[in-house]
Amino acid sequence: MPLLGKMRVLPLLLLFLWEAQSHSAPPRPNIVLVMADDLGIGDPGCYGNRTLRTPNIDRLAKEGAKLTQHLAASPLCTPSRAAFMTGRYPVRSGMASWYRAGVFVFTAASGGLPPSEITFARLLKNQGYSTALIGKWHLGMNCYNKTDFCHHPLHHGFDYFYGLTMTNLRDCKPGEGTVFTMAFKKLVFIPLQILGITVLTLAVLNCLGLLRVPHTVFFCLLVLAGIILVVFLCFLHYFRPLNCFLMRNYEITQQPMSYDNLTQRLTSEAVHFIRRSTERPFMLFLSYLHVHTAHFSNRDFAGKSRHGKYGDAAEEMDWSVGQILNVLEELRLADNTLVYFTSDHGAHVEEVNIKGEVHGGSNGIYKGGKANNWEGGIRVPGVLRWPGVIRAGQVIHAPTSNMDIFPTVAKLAGSPLPEDRIIDGRDLMPLLQGKSQRSDHEFLFHYCNAYLNAVRWHPPNSTAIWKAFFFTPKFTPEGANGCFSTHVCFCFGKFVTHHDPPLLFDISKDPRERNPLTPATEPRFHEILKVMQAAADEHTRSLPEVPNQLSLGNQLWKPWLQLCCHSSGLSCQCDREKYDARVSR
Repeated sequence: MPLLGKMRVLPLLLLFLWEAQSHSAPPRPNIVLVMADDLGIGDPGCYGNRTLRTPNIDRLAKEGAKLTQHLAASPLCTPSRAAFMTGRYPVRSGMASWYRAGVFVFTAASGGLPPSEITFARLLKNQGYSTALIGKWHLGMNCYNKTDFCHHPLHHGFDYFYGLTMTNLRDCKPGEGTVFTMAFKKLVFIPLQILGITVLTLAVLNCLGLLRVPHTVFFCLLVLAGIILVVFLCFLHYFRPLNCFLMRNYEITQQPMSYDNLTQRLTSEAVHFIRRSTERPFMLFLSYLHVHTAHFSNRDFAGKSRHGKYGDAAEEMDWSVGQILNVLEELRLADNTLVYFTSDHGAHVEEVNIKGEVHGGSNGIYKGGKANNWEGGIRVPGVLRWPGVIRAGQVIHAPTSNMDIFPTVAKLAGSPLPEDRIIDGRDLMPLLQGKSQRSDHEFLFHYCNAYLNAVRWHPPNSTAIWKAFFFTPKFTPEGANGCFSTHVCFCFGKFVTHHDPPLLFDISKDPRERNPLTPATEPRFHEILKVMQAAADEHTRSLPEVPNQLSLGNQLWKPWLQLCCHSSGLSCQCDREKYDARVSR
């Protein structure tokens, strides 16, 4: 080709390449998902708190978008996290209980997130992302033996795991009380009292000659009492080491776990993961133990807040969020990283320690809290930042769900959604980028464990947001804002009040849920309920029959599933932690 011809072709080639580049897909972002445990929507400063210091969470809201009606798919840890990981209502995967206990309390339980479920971690890993979970899992560990790890994070798409497979509990920290008070009363103290009264009564009758009681009867009753007492003492002695331990991938690193500098250690692990993942896209799920009881914080935060141990823990968590933001900026990754902050559900308003100190957080103006579907139990912080993509300072009032993260990050990573199952979440990006003013959720369904508790309806071309309750928990004592007599609200039987017709609210006008509507106050009352009932029926028909992962059999402790860092007996005492002090305040 003559030189002149080549010179004419070259500009055309450059123009073609420029056009192709301008129309190509934007680079896939890094994903940082941050989840607090039991944090109320009224706790962060960006949601109105003026006495709890959360400058780093507030900074995310200022530099990104704040969701004011962001909803947990369940008001309890395990089912909410299952929904978050899979983008599906937890009842679809069997991760919702029909019984009182709605979460796992033993690491050696056989239930957990089924291997057949697809998490966003698995989708992103298949797209070449480096994936890590730092902190709390609470979705099970083993199925049939202590080495199958069928529910473990590494079997659900994570390349790296450091943290707890269960959860933080008062029983994990000496001197902080127990979550088993009611169980101890019913299974230990009352039976021992009955046995004691029985033995005393039989002895008196025997002495008076009114009834001849063989010695074997006394012996059997005393043996039974002794067995109950020994089992109780063994439980108190072994629960902490057998259930409260840290793991790195499949290896136990600290059993029982120490709370010393625990948040600093989790933060260090998260920072190091980011530093070693700069060569390809990464997804970090940082799942804090804060602010679930037992509360803890290191000396830099202990006693520094205006809200006691709860406030100390919340402010330490905010510091940790700041460390993550700092390393993203240091490595010049901030502009290509989507950061999301939320809580797994509302604050636990009934959380009071043995000294009578309130250890729960704030749900702001909203009624109820953890374990119920009043707005205080399911409306959670939802903050997203992605500089240059999500406009800074946005406030979005449309109903959204924590299930929406699944399709959102899947699409950003270039992954198609699974076609063999229903995905209940919706992509948030059109809403976050201002391409849509409405959420794709017309209906949302609120579950109390496995029971359909309420329906939310945001009709097209309407500002109304209707919420209908089929039943509500009985708060105790009367007039309280929670179920203080049972520590959490339950979902069936004598613990609830059923409503026929359902209790109807317009959340857009009555977010505090104080004034239920009636045919006299809402002319379309019956029409609205008819539409919502039809939606609930259609939704119910879409639910498959699946094994219940939170059945009593799956929740029970099984010795053959118990992990222990020593093979001899149940001593289970080890500390292989090497705290890296490179992350400092």
